[in-house]
Amino acid sequence: MNPLRTLPKVDKCLAHPVLQGLNEHLLVQIIRQKIDDLRAKLINQTVHGFDEEALIRSIKAAYDEALEPSLKPLINATGVILHTNMGRSLISKTLLNRASEVICNYSNLEYNLELGCRGERYEHVGNHLKRLLNVEDVLIVNNNAAAVFLVLNTFAKNKEVVVSRGELVEIGGSFRIPEVMKQSGAILCEVGATNKTKILDYADAINDRTAMLMKVHQSNFSMEGFSESVDYESLRHLAANRGLLDYYDLGSGYVPKLPYHLGNREHSLSQILTCQPSLISFSGDKLFGSVQAGIIAGRADLIAALKKNQLLRMLRVDKITLSLLEESIKAYLQEAYEEIPTLWLLFRSVEELKKRAAFVRNKVGKTLCEVVESETYMGGGTLPNRRFPTVALRIKGKATHLERAFRENHVIGRIENDAFLLDFRTILPSNETRLITIMTTLLGR
Repeated sequence: MNPLRTLPKVDKCLAHPVLQGLNEHLLVQIIRQKIDDLRAKLINQTVHGFDEEALIRSIKAAYDEALEPSLKPLINATGVILHTNMGRSLISKTLLNRASEVICNYSNLEYNLELGCRGERYEHVGNHLKRLLNVEDVLIVNNNAAAVFLVLNTFAKNKEVVVSRGELVEIGGSFRIPEVMKQSGAILCEVGATNKTKILDYADAINDRTAMLMKVHQSNFSMEGFSESVDYESLRHLAANRGLLDYYDLGSGYVPKLPYHLGNREHSLSQILTCQPSLISFSGDKLFGSVQAGIIAGRADLIAALKKNQLLRMLRVDKITLSLLEESIKAYLQEAYEEIPTLWLLFRSVEELKKRAAFVRNKVGKTLCEVVESETYMGGGTLPNRRFPTVALRIKGKATHLERAFRENHVIGRIENDAFLLDFRTILPSNETRLITIMTTLLGR
């Protein structure tokens, strides 16, 4: 008999005991696809028959696979703390549990408990953040690119914004400052040279169409050698003397003093805010170590104007972001930096990392790997070209084969000098037991 005539109907497959109790809508899609695939193979004679029970098993396997989460937890063993491709900043379970009390219940997100009427969603995080930063007011949007867009659209639409040529950066995903400015309606006025910009360059560019003097953190790169840039305080004074707004797109901002001399060329938020800027903005994740958000801080009248911009409705954040961000800010206010995983990982000493690496090596086998000292980077468009010390396990074997094998087990390491490394700067202690099991299996002890 022609096997095409014996292909089961969708209804028959649905009635099979193995497929009972499953979502029929999803199941029908998978059954039709499997039958169509099998029909094509029979017509092309790549197969000459089929096993109905095997077909049912393949349908069930495809159904289970369709419900598997696409997002999966990874062990980051690259040493890059703010790894953009792996979600950048982590959220501690402690803060998540605290925030869940609000997230999993109805809340006063936009309800004023005192007056019994509609409230302001930003005031909850705003009150804590104003205390932390010591600023007049703040506003939260969904990321720092949105913050830049909103500021430019509100205060510089159809007007000129003066920016150094050395700061016209491109950030991840091919988002370029000139393009963001163009879409916002602001008119870019480039000053200086790629490697050198002086305060006189800004002063000479000011005219009756100028609305703002803007400084942009270089983010993913640094300029060395024959170079010069204008410090923000000088830019702010020039803007104030000429009756203009000043705005600093920090990209990333940090609170406590950074270890390993990483703060030598990067000003903290408190240092920048002592200049009393009109407006600054930075990411809620990255060095701040919380959720993805764009934090705008500065003068109360300017924040009030931003809130009136109709675009804010499209850029606002939800209760999950606000709840988690609020818990992070409360941890900062209490100087509980251990509750900010980004900072906790960064502040680990080389001696502590050596002990942890040696412990794992002893569990796995001393002949299979060795403890080595190395250097790493922060990542996430922060602290460009600033290396700091780390400790890793160098695994013996062909690096490319090891990298693939570990990646298939959701452990992401790095290859350095033709050797595969597992860097303990970014391996969470809670993942060590799982890592030992994977290493033991893969390395064949």
